[in-house]
Amino acid sequence: MAAFNTLVDVDRLWQDIMALADITEPGKPYTRRSFTPRFLAGRAYLIEQFKAAGLEVRIDTAGNLIGRRTGAKPHAKTIMMGSHSDTVPSGGRFDGIAGVVAALEVARALRDAGIELQHNLEVVDFLAEEPSEYGLSCVGSRGMSGQLTNAMLDFTGPQDERLGDALIRVGGNPVKLPEAIRKDDIAAYLELHIEQGPVLEQSKTDLGLVTGIVGITRLEIAFQGAADHAGTTPMHMRRDALYAAAQAVTAIREQAEALASEPDGYFVATVGILTLEPGGANVVPEQAKVIVDIRTGKREKTLRFLESIDAATQDAAEKARVERSSFKTLSDTMPMDCDLGLLDDLAKSADALGHSHLQLASGAGHDAAFIGQLAPAAMVFVPCLGGRSHTPEEWAEKHDIAAGAAAMFAAVRRFDERTPVTNQTHNSI
Repeated sequence: MAAFNTLVDVDRLWQDIMALADITEPGKPYTRRSFTPRFLAGRAYLIEQFKAAGLEVRIDTAGNLIGRRTGAKPHAKTIMMGSHSDTVPSGGRFDGIAGVVAALEVARALRDAGIELQHNLEVVDFLAEEPSEYGLSCVGSRGMSGQLTNAMLDFTGPQDERLGDALIRVGGNPVKLPEAIRKDDIAAYLELHIEQGPVLEQSKTDLGLVTGIVGITRLEIAFQGAADHAGTTPMHMRRDALYAAAQAVTAIREQAEALASEPDGYFVATVGILTLEPGGANVVPEQAKVIVDIRTGKREKTLRFLESIDAATQDAAEKARVERSSFKTLSDTMPMDCDLGLLDDLAKSADALGHSHLQLASGAGHDAAFIGQLAPAAMVFVPCLGGRSHTPEEWAEKHDIAAGAAAMFAAVRRFDERTPVTNQTHNSI
């Protein structure tokens, strides 16, 4: 066994992950949706552990839970680590949670070893990284990066509650949202995550060093036709909205395959939602809506895709004799390249610990994609069983998570030692 257990406490780390797993909706393992009582119970557990680790705890105005350890030079910038503690429905015990707990364990290991960093250190549980009931993901990291807009705060969720009001319920303050923005005081950001894919497991590799995170664009396309009797309306007289939507889905798949086949970068597009009205077996569909999830590491590919689908869906509407009533972007995040210096710190740390590693891109979105717009950022992946995630069967071995946490511990020290301390220009307290 490699030497990671000399750096972090494997059992302590695992105990926290399992304790959070027990905080779940009854009959729905493992579910802690953001803004719910179970989510707040998970946060209460984390607050207790943050304080026990000697961290100064607060919730910023964007609803992020932050534990802070002041460095030798308190006016220096901050090394930040973290992830999220919310889950998708029946989502799993490790997605996000492993990253928060690993960051906490790094802070505890530094304390246990009596190591004082030059920089300040923060452990962050970002609010609502998963798509929330308010139609928005990465709420906390959007807020910290200045990308949580007033229009987003007006999104509504259960019982027509505004996102801004929900933010108040979990300790945030939408009126003072600009105070959460961290433009100048983050020196580096590191995040551990399960891979959510099969590459590490199949290649029997200990760690994945993430080269970049895809940009994610979500697009809504809607068609308006006319409801008619399915038995008495001749085919040539129909204004079938679903016929147009079906052509759109075909165009989306074909164009995505063409872009994915190009050698210069990852590209996928998925139609995950297709709705129609009125939804009767004997009624020609009057309305059809398609939601498209677009992911790529190359922004220009997204722009080319949107241009192509714009033209294709206009043609589809004309062919089906319907109106294309909507073609709008619901959300849009830029691709993020991970910092080469931090990746080198992680690689050298993994080598020193005897852990194998490889480079790979992340096809999933993460809070790092937003924080990486503020400061150098990098991620480390650990294997998960069968590459499965967002399911109750999601699983990662405790020694694999500890290996990633140990690499982060060593990388934090490398960064702290090699990086000249500069004063922050934004008060982060």
